[in-house]
Order: sequence, then C-alpha cells, then structure tokens
Amino acid sequence: MIEALYREKGKAEIIDGEIVRMSPSGFRPGRAAMAIALSLRRHERAESGGYAVGDNVGFLVDLPHRQSLSPDAAWYAGQVEGLKFALGAPLFAAEVRSEGDYGPQAEREMAAKRADYFAAGTRIVWDVDLLGDDVVRVYRAANPLVPTLYRRGQVAEAEGAVPGWRFPVDELFE
Repeated sequence: MIEALYREKGKAEIIDGEIVRMSPSGFRPGRAAMAIALSLRRHERAESGGYAVGDNVGFLVDLPHRQSLSPDAAWYAGQVEGLKFALGAPLFAAEVRSEGDYGPQAEREMAAKRADYFAAGTRIVWDVDLLGDDVVRVYRAANPLVPTLYRRGQVAEAEGAVPGWRFPVDELFE
C-alpha cells in the first residue's frame, strides 16, 4: 500500500487500508500553512534540533487504521533518508482548515485525526481556523481535549514539541 501512495498524484493518506485523496487547499489556508512552515524553517536554521516541513510531505505511522499522515506544516526530529516518506510522526503538526473543514462531521474527523497524531507520537497539533475568533487551538498529547487558544494579536507556541519557537497569529493573515 505504501508503494501505491508513492505513485499517488497529489496529497493523500492511507486510512483503513485505502488511499484517501485530499482536496487542494484554498488560497488563504495555503498561505497560512506556508507562513507556519517558513517560520519553522527560520527556527530550524537558528536553533536546529529538528526539521521544518511544508505541506504534502508523507509521514509513515503504524496505527491499526492509519499508515500515514500528511499535515499542512510540521516539525520532525526523526531520521531523514533519501527521497522516501519520513518514518514516524512529526513532533508538531499544523492542520489549517479549508472551506470543507466546518460542521459536525468535519469536527469529528478532525478530532479523530488529532487522536491519530497523538497515538502515533505527535506531541502538539495546531487546529488553525482562519474564520474563528480562536484562530489557533493548540492541542497537546498530555491533555488532548483541552486546547490552549490563541487569537489575533497574540503569539502562539508549540512548546514541548518545538522548543523556543513562537508564531505571531497575525502572520496567518498576511
């Protein structure tokens, strides 16, 4: 199944033994994800200790119903070898909501994906909502049901996964 994922055109993940394609992001969510990844890259250059990762990178995980993750932006501290997918989950993952990521079904799917991230070893997951007042919801593996909330004008963090990194929420809207 992993070999089929390598041949897949576009962003996809393996869930329940099936390749699940993901629709492209809208303009604003794509720019927001890029802003997070670029900020992580600046942090990587200054601090080291991990790798900044942009959208459409595959992370192979070994969960009963999921074999891969593909966040919108991430911080990875594992081994990097060749051109293959990363082995294991990122320490930090950002999921930026697109137009279809709203409503009761979308909330259930996002909560399930966060649970998968945590089960795979991710320490912190950001749920980025460009339409809400609580723009960045920081979920932690240690307390996965109670997010820390960040709004415009505030500076979000991913402490425990990306030490010392800070991200001004307003940069998501530039």
